[in-house]
Amino acid sequence: MSKTKAWLSAARLRTLPLSVSGIIVGTCLAYYNGDYNGIIFSLAMLTTISLQVLSNFANDYGDGVKGTDNENRIGPERAIQSGVITPKQLLVGIKINVLCVMICSFLLIYMAFGEGNLLYSIIFYVLGGVSIYAAMNYTMGKSAYGYKGLGDIFVFLFFGLLSVMGTYFLYSKQLDHVVILPAITIGLLSVGVLNLNNMRDINSDVLSNKITLAVKLGEKKAKIYHIALISTAIVTSLVFSILYYTSVYNLLFFIAYIPLFIHLKVVINTQIPREFDPQLKVLALTTFLLALLLGIGYML
Repeated sequence: MSKTKAWLSAARLRTLPLSVSGIIVGTCLAYYNGDYNGIIFSLAMLTTISLQVLSNFANDYGDGVKGTDNENRIGPERAIQSGVITPKQLLVGIKINVLCVMICSFLLIYMAFGEGNLLYSIIFYVLGGVSIYAAMNYTMGKSAYGYKGLGDIFVFLFFGLLSVMGTYFLYSKQLDHVVILPAITIGLLSVGVLNLNNMRDINSDVLSNKITLAVKLGEKKAKIYHIALISTAIVTSLVFSILYYTSVYNLLFFIAYIPLFIHLKVVINTQIPREFDPQLKVLALTTFLLALLLGIGYML
């Protein structure tokens, strides 16, 4: 593996569409209600992508130095695991990324609230700080919450509620009931991606003492939990489409149900953890597709 490929591997580019799904939904719903700003959208995307890359670097570092990324792991080879990038080099990359997130966050909050909404600015600076902490401490440090089965909660909060509702608030300066069900939907699907990843790695995580929720539940219950996550996401989005129906275009995101139902069938029939790996990309891209179609459906 070349140096460039190792850094790209550490950045885990395939996770980026999932990370911006909430931004897209929040932006489109704000546009639907008459609130949109291209600069805020651009900065929100940059901030989110920077945060996701920071999280990916930190996860690679945390799992790498703890020895969790080893020959027993099923997924793609990680940067530290490959030996091409040293822990020290990756730590430098993490520090640079933290700086990028801080700069993007400052610009985003300033453009959204200016100098006249100090309280809102302070709240979002705090949220930004908490987001950086969450991105770094999933696997890094002695108190890494990803090793205590708490990752699902954090993903639901940050990829779902905060991403969708926070983005909407940046535009509109208020919270609206219209964003609640989409935020829950994106959050549940994002947790589904994490759970799928943890189901794939369940055996190697047990050996490495990485106690994810999938490890706590066991293979059978983790699969039931996964089915519940995806099914509930479908139901919440369906309820949203009924409560907030304005035109047939609102139903465009039903197209995403097709790959979701196929995904559920594959998960139900899968008996070998290794075979969950291809479904990670399927579920992540389907979540992005649903977010995109849902948003477009309310903009048309």
